[in-house]
Amino acid sequence: MTAYPGRPPVSVRRGAGAPFGWWPAICIALVAAIDRIEYNLLAGALPTIQREFGFSDSEGGAIATAGAIAAIILLLPAGKLADTGKRTWTVSAIVAVWAMLTIGTGLAGSYAALFAVRVLLGAAGQLYNPPSSSLLGDLYPGPGRARAYGYERMAYFAGLPIGVIAGGALAQTVGWRTGFFLVAVPGIIIATLVLTVREPIRGVGDQLSRWYTEAPSSDLPAATSSDSAAPMRTQLATLLRIRTLRSVITGLSILFFGLGGLFFWMPSFYAREFALPEASAAAVGGGAGLVGIVAGILTGSWLGDRHHGHRVAIGGWSLLFGTAFLAGAVSVPILAPQAVCFTLANVGFAAAIANLTAANADVVAAHRRGLGFAVLQMLVTLGGALGPWLIGLASDASGSLRWAYTVVLLPLIIGSLIVLRGQRTYRQDAAAALGTDR
Repeated sequence: MTAYPGRPPVSVRRGAGAPFGWWPAICIALVAAIDRIEYNLLAGALPTIQREFGFSDSEGGAIATAGAIAAIILLLPAGKLADTGKRTWTVSAIVAVWAMLTIGTGLAGSYAALFAVRVLLGAAGQLYNPPSSSLLGDLYPGPGRARAYGYERMAYFAGLPIGVIAGGALAQTVGWRTGFFLVAVPGIIIATLVLTVREPIRGVGDQLSRWYTEAPSSDLPAATSSDSAAPMRTQLATLLRIRTLRSVITGLSILFFGLGGLFFWMPSFYAREFALPEASAAAVGGGAGLVGIVAGILTGSWLGDRHHGHRVAIGGWSLLFGTAFLAGAVSVPILAPQAVCFTLANVGFAAAIANLTAANADVVAAHRRGLGFAVLQMLVTLGGALGPWLIGLASDASGSLRWAYTVVLLPLIIGSLIVLRGQRTYRQDAAAALGTDR
């Protein structure tokens, strides 16, 4: 089949999960990792920065919230660009901008300057998602999508604890400013690596997904035209009529609300509740999160690709599993069992994210996928933005981060039930997305 514009046809094996190799998924995963590492350096170094600039918990949470809200403003235009522009170039440019803003963070001389730079970084931070998610949908058909999106999500969420650990360790050893300068270097390298990924023809992944399910003697279907030139309002209305998409977006938004607050304040939680030094608190919280995320993504993506007709249900039960152990992590006052509960909570959350992200790609047609992921990312970013701020407010009001964490439990239970309901319409919506490209 012809997979890349202007290049010779390539051979494809029926049923292959990665017919064009895993290098594109690796590059996108590296982008996701450096995004979250750069962004979460601030959480690991937050106690040191608070002492230097003298701001409160609610002001600290407001930094993350304001940056995420700034990203929301730009996500829909980024999604439209992902459906019309060259996606590899767009992602590379975004990563380069992150690196420059990370350097700017280290140069901040006041809370106001820090706030301004982090708002800009937050605005740019989520813009890679629509073009990169569109790329993965084109390069990885149905049987490989949970793994492709799972690797990207694994890197994204692994970047959270790595950033937290690095932020705390660098702040304690070389100073928080130097830490931000050092982490900008891998950002420039990854921006260059993205340019090695070839831009595929839109809809290639869906062509293969249809071919995999048809009779063995059938030929590959041809790509067809799209309505990407339609007004954005029309495209958004079409997207939001997809019932499974609404369930997935709602569930992931609530999940990111919980995770955003959880990771932002976890080093401070360990430092206050268990009297751990700054670097140790970041290492315990970040290490437990990292182990849980890797285990959850690997397990969840394997299950999702093996039983891809039940991806949404797997995501819903995984989310409920994670919520149960998060309740344990909030209530247990002893460090070792608390860390185990926190690890298992991340296993469930990560397994849910791998499957629900792949399901989002399954139910949106290729020519709308960039905008579809922009809508998803816009709402999950809003959810993630509210988490740190609301937990900071609850902490200031109650005097305890332990009590403040309870604000995320009920929304997570509701999100699990909404996702489980989405399984009823998943197969029908996934079939309609494949048929739309004909």
